[in-house]
Amino acid sequence: LLQGYAAEMDNPLMAHLIPPELQNKKDILFGNMEEIYHFHNRIFLRELENYIEYPELVGRCFLDQMEDFQIYEKYCQNKPRSESLWRQFSDSVFFQECQRKLDHKLSLDSYLLKPVQRITKYQLLLKEMLKYSKNCEGAEDLQEALTSILGILKAVNDSMHQIAITGYDGNLNELGKLLMQGSFNVWTDHKKGHSKVKDLARFKPMQRHLFLHEKAVLFCKKREENGEGYEKAPSYSYKHSLNMAAVGITENVKGDAKKFEIWYNAREEVYIIQAPTPEVKATWVNEIRKVLT
Repeated sequence: LLQGYAAEMDNPLMAHLIPPELQNKKDILFGNMEEIYHFHNRIFLRELENYIEYPELVGRCFLDQMEDFQIYEKYCQNKPRSESLWRQFSDSVFFQECQRKLDHKLSLDSYLLKPVQRITKYQLLLKEMLKYSKNCEGAEDLQEALTSILGILKAVNDSMHQIAITGYDGNLNELGKLLMQGSFNVWTDHKKGHSKVKDLARFKPMQRHLFLHEKAVLFCKKREENGEGYEKAPSYSYKHSLNMAAVGITENVKGDAKKFEIWYNAREEVYIIQAPTPEVKATWVNEIRKVLT
């Protein structure tokens, strides 16, 4: 890909085939694929080769390089921009010519998906290795490597949702690390509100997608898009946020093991939140408690 497509975008002999709007867009189309390639080629592959005789110790390789694996997060975050560029120019002669020279059966977009598929494949490989490495030296490292890779996958997944937030006025990066995101039923109870509004709010829940950051929790409304690939990915319109410094939490709401309360400014605003399962509720309550303490 890097030689047969990316480098060709800089090849003067191919320049006449590239639509003007596509020129200088190599970084958008390929993201940091080159960085991923060099990491594997120069570092990770060589590390793995040291363990050909001792596959059960491979967990160490992953742990030593775990920080480098975060380059996948960058790749995945850029993916929607890459996809939309590809859709505009997928039928351009330039891409057809590159594909013909490489004799590839599939078009470029199938290959651009590879890094996303690769990072999800690692956890399957590690799980499989763990199955056959019970009680042997290296089993603990494999387990730790699996946990770390799952952590990176969660961060990738969360960040894919986060970049789909629209209408937030400000910089999301200033809210600290994104810890959790998910969909909930939410009822609100405002102490100040008009009594009619209060009664209505009691009965009909709103569907809200919550993003828990270190400094704030964001309430968004999910919009499903209809389209192909990343077009299908939902977007989230920002509704409001609560500063974690002024938030309190009530872990148990009478009569429902899936509900908890987030309240604001000494219960001036109360949000009753219903998780899809008691387990999801427990995870969120724990994370919120960590932030508050």
